[in-house]
Amino acid sequence: MFISKDTHFFALDKNNLSVAQVDLPCELTLETLDCFSEQINSSQDTLEILDFERVNPATGPVFLNGIKAGDVISVTIQAIRVKSPGKMVAAPDAGILGSLIKKSETLIIPIEGDTACFKNLQLPLTPMIGVIGIAPEGAGVPCGTPGSHGGNMDCTLIKPGSTLYLPVQVDGGLFALGDLHAVMGDGEIMVSGVEVSGEVDVIIRKVDNWEISNPVVQTEKELAFIASALTLDQAIETATIEMAQFLTQRSSLSLNEAGMLMSACGNAQICQIVDPLKTARFSMPLSVLNQLKIL
Repeated sequence: MFISKDTHFFALDKNNLSVAQVDLPCELTLETLDCFSEQINSSQDTLEILDFERVNPATGPVFLNGIKAGDVISVTIQAIRVKSPGKMVAAPDAGILGSLIKKSETLIIPIEGDTACFKNLQLPLTPMIGVIGIAPEGAGVPCGTPGSHGGNMDCTLIKPGSTLYLPVQVDGGLFALGDLHAVMGDGEIMVSGVEVSGEVDVIIRKVDNWEISNPVVQTEKELAFIASALTLDQAIETATIEMAQFLTQRSSLSLNEAGMLMSACGNAQICQIVDPLKTARFSMPLSVLNQLKIL
């Protein structure tokens, strides 16, 4: 099923009207606007011209038949097709370097084949999804803010070949995604990666016999628990504790043993550090989890 970018919105909300209803498992192709809602189209369009009520649009939402609050769904990213050009911005007070920046600037970045042309540099494409999630159980949350429902996690592991697990908070889930990046580093320190519009192919399934409180992502090499909080310290602590709980619940490891194993071969990593809530993850190699017969 194809979901057009025309069906976008700016807050993940249980009161949003669904644009489609599907039975699981299902295959969807979602077309997306870029994070600026295509308001930036030349190097003369700087951050100051933006209508910030129209940033970080998500395409959807899609009602998932039979899915109830408390369920877990998996979203396998089959493919991401990005559209040229990409766009990046710098502006005073925006991002980690914002206090040092005196003048706004926009770069238009052509995408040619499998590379993004950053001035005279050729950057290999590493497409990923910035905004992806379901409706939260309480008040609506702007698409630019992450949380236990997903949202603007800006996790570079949410890429082709990966599977994202989401804890459903309202009946039907109300799934949506947007904010694609052709290239982005962990942290997204300047408030933008190489921002692009595009299309994403996903397969959504219901997951039985698993309870999670926050999103989890599995790549071909690792499993990561993701958490968002007011500070990075809080986010990393939550993600780390949830990984430790996962290991002790699914294996014969004690908490002490799980913690030492995580310290030996796990990784506490930043997803993004520029949104209203910060997002971090704790990952473990699948090779180790397979030895524990967890996966």
